Amino acid sequence: MSFSAVDHGMMARALHLAELGLWTTSPNPRVGCVLVQAGEIVGEGWHEKAGEPHAEVHALRAAGDKAHGATAYVTLEPCSHTGRTPPCAEALIAAGVSRVVAAMTDPNPLVAGKGLAMLRAAGIETASGLLENEARELNIGFVSRMTRGRPWLRLKAAASLDGKTALNNGVSQWITGPEARRDGQRWRARACAILTGIGTVRDDDPQLNVRDLKTSRQPLRVVVDSRLETPLTARILQGGPVLIAGAIENAEKSALLRSTGAEVLILPNAAGKVELKNLLEALARRGINEVHAEAGFKLNGSLMREGLVDELLLYLAPCLIGHEASGLFNLPELATLDGKRHLQIRDLRQVGEDIRLIARPR
Repeated sequence: MSFSAVDHGMMARALHLAELGLWTTSPNPRVGCVLVQAGEIVGEGWHEKAGEPHAEVHALRAAGDKAHGATAYVTLEPCSHTGRTPPCAEALIAAGVSRVVAAMTDPNPLVAGKGLAMLRAAGIETASGLLENEARELNIGFVSRMTRGRPWLRLKAAASLDGKTALNNGVSQWITGPEARRDGQRWRARACAILTGIGTVRDDDPQLNVRDLKTSRQPLRVVVDSRLETPLTARILQGGPVLIAGAIENAEKSALLRSTGAEVLILPNAAGKVELKNLLEALARRGINEVHAEAGFKLNGSLMREGLVDELLLYLAPCLIGHEASGLFNLPELATLDGKRHLQIRDLRQVGEDIRLIARPR
C-alpha cells in the first residue's frame, strides 16, 4: 500500500507524541495518535500512564466534533478489548472517523488484527505498516514480551578503550564522564527493571535507581544472588521495589531479606545457579517489557552465553587501564576466530568525552 507525504508526516508526529510516554506507560506500549481533517491536525494525544486513557481517547477529546470524517494516525493498532479502559476501536467508530492508519498491528494476542477488523466492519477504511520499523523500535520490549514471553534485555556497561570495566580490587567509579553517566540514567528511566548481580552489590553498593531526572516511576531492581548473600544494609534494598533471585532455599535468609521489603524468588538451575531464562520469563509475567542490566563481567558473560542479551549499550572512555583489570564479559576462550560473536552496530556517537555504542547480536 502506498502512503502520501501527508501520511508520513502525520505518522511521524504521532510517533513523536508516543515517545513522550517513554518513561511512564509500562507495562503498556507507548502510543501516539493524531487526528487530521483536510490536511490539518484537529486533535492529538498520547498514552501517558497505564490505567489512564489511551492515545486515541486523548486525541478524540481534543478534536471534539471535528473528529467526524477525520483520518486517525495511530502508532499501534487500536485495541479491541476491554482492559483497564474501554476499547479504542469502539471510540473511533463512535466518533465517526473515516480512515485509520496504524503504524503496526498489535502483537498482543488479545488484539492482533482484531482492532483493525472491527473498524473495517464498521465501514472505516484502514491501513497499516506506515513507519512500522520506527514504531516497533519504540515498543521493542512490549513486542518482545508479547511474542517471545520475555522482556527485551539491554546490557549497559562502561569500559576503557581496552575493554576494562573495573580494577581487580573492584573499583570502577568512575571510568566514564558525567555526560555519559547522565545519558545512562535516561536508559534506566525507560526500563521496567534494572538487573544486577551480587558481585556488583558487594563491590559498589549501588542504589540502581533513576536519579537526576524527573520521573514518576522507579524501575524494579532485580539482584541475581544465588546464595541470598545480599547484605541487609545494602543500599539497593532501600527506596523502591526489589526482587532477589536466588537458587538455594534458605528460610532464614529469605525471611531476613523479606523483612526489608524485598521479594525473594528461588529459581535454581542444574548447576545451583539462578536459571536466568526462567527469571526473565517470570519478569515478563509481571508485565516487565524492558530489562536494563548493569552487572559485572560474570553475570554479563552468563547472560551473553545463554543468548539472553538483545542489545548492548556500551560507553567507552578515552583511557587505558591495563590487561590485569576486569573485562566486559566472562566468556570461554576461543581456539579459532570462527567462534567470535558477531554484533551489528546500530548507533555510534560521542557523549561528552566518551563514545556511546549501541549494538545487537546478529
